[in-house]
Amino acid sequence: MKKRIFEGLSINGFAALCVVGVSIGAMVICAGCVQSGNDDSTLRVVMNFGPDTSGSLDPANGWEGWYVDKAGIYETLFDYDADMILQPKLATGYKLLNDTTWEITLRKGVTFHDGTPFNADAVIFSFDRVLNASNSRAYEYAFIKDVRKTDDYTIVIETNQPYTPLIASLVDPIMSIASPKIVDVNKQPVGTGPFVFATFEPGASLDVVKNENYWGGEVGLAGVNTTYIGDADVVRDILPSEYTAVKNAEDTHVESKAMLRTYFVYMNENKAPFDDVRVRQALSYAVNRQEIVDTALEGVGGVTAVGPFSYSSPWNANDEIESYAYNKEKALALLAEAGIVPGADGKLYYNGEPFTIEITTYSKRAALPPTLEVIAAQYEDLGITVNTRIMESSAIKADVAAGNYDMTMAAWSTMPTGDPDYFLTRMFFSTATYASTWLHYSNPKVDELIQKASTTFDQTERAELYDEIQNITQNDAGLIYLFYESQNWGVSDDVLNLEIYPNEYTMITKDITIT
Repeated sequence: MKKRIFEGLSINGFAALCVVGVSIGAMVICAGCVQSGNDDSTLRVVMNFGPDTSGSLDPANGWEGWYVDKAGIYETLFDYDADMILQPKLATGYKLLNDTTWEITLRKGVTFHDGTPFNADAVIFSFDRVLNASNSRAYEYAFIKDVRKTDDYTIVIETNQPYTPLIASLVDPIMSIASPKIVDVNKQPVGTGPFVFATFEPGASLDVVKNENYWGGEVGLAGVNTTYIGDADVVRDILPSEYTAVKNAEDTHVESKAMLRTYFVYMNENKAPFDDVRVRQALSYAVNRQEIVDTALEGVGGVTAVGPFSYSSPWNANDEIESYAYNKEKALALLAEAGIVPGADGKLYYNGEPFTIEITTYSKRAALPPTLEVIAAQYEDLGITVNTRIMESSAIKADVAAGNYDMTMAAWSTMPTGDPDYFLTRMFFSTATYASTWLHYSNPKVDELIQKASTTFDQTERAELYDEIQNITQNDAGLIYLFYESQNWGVSDDVLNLEIYPNEYTMITKDITIT
């Protein structure tokens, strides 16, 4: 097994304690387009999208936590640095008391933006909001049996059974800590972050101002104005077509980083012929991933994928698993074994009818529609008849629930908590939502390995288990992995200390300044 480095994480604490692409046509990156100087500077940022659940800014509401955390309003007990190394945040450390009991010590001297002290009561208040059965994502934390305090700065989390990813699960922005005295959690967010909420116009802008009393030290900006169109100092995730123009523009540059987001295709194993592993493998071999990167992403929006985890994660097993490198001949041979053969017209036939596939996707992420076009052309070249549809996510979910789909393309941050359990359990544990309703995937050996991996505390042993899971699921070919996203941000040369975090939800930090 290859050597991995899992820095910063140990069972008894830490090794050391102490944001759809945006078109340049819709914005201008400008050096010095804001008033700046010492600590009187406001950063202007153009984002691709923001809060979208009825305008709510509640971090415990669906995925809204990603947006308010990006803005620097809220914080979690733990987070990751730009190298995806786990760090203490509002916690200072943790200790495993026994296989199901974790003790977490909290940082002292922290206050919320409303002046309320941060303590164990605030943590329990925030966690209870997520664990409440009425929360749409409560099921993701069903492994938690109890959260209690032993003093004002110590909490104990008890799990139903040994669950190794517990600490990593607290990194998810849904576990952001909100003031227990918050008045309107949907419209007036109150956290502990380096920036304080100012104003919000749904679909238009989100403004924050400097937290003068930030526990983490001096904040480098007077505020941040986030919009979805307009002049900006930073434009997050520019379109590949705008990469060269931004890179070559005067007083601007491009910051790039490989992310943890993987683009892939689901296949419905509950429907013939996708219930045949040979067909699924063939459809993966038939995809020329490099052509997708070179055309749909114009060579700058990503790199070809092998398995579920990008090279930014130490948990990837990409050098050990089947790569499904483009091989048209192998694809045709596998299809022939499954009874899908060429007719006199050169097209492929299945049960006497043209072999026809419908592939759907959504448009919220700009790379999906052009990627769909490339894949459709590649399959047509193989002899498959392809129908494509761009749909709303809700319509795709309805088709999936009805079992009425062939293939659908999506983009996931496969490791937002920094732990492989997040994606592998959801996709491949037989009773999990995506395994049971999207893929209809079930493999008793994989279930056994996932269960063992989530209850094993030795990191090296866990890595070996997850390698095996990746290998088995890769051979079963329930998903076709396409590419790992690379984000390219247009940045004014006046902006200093900006870092792109692979997790996508860390963006505005106290260290950013404008010269």
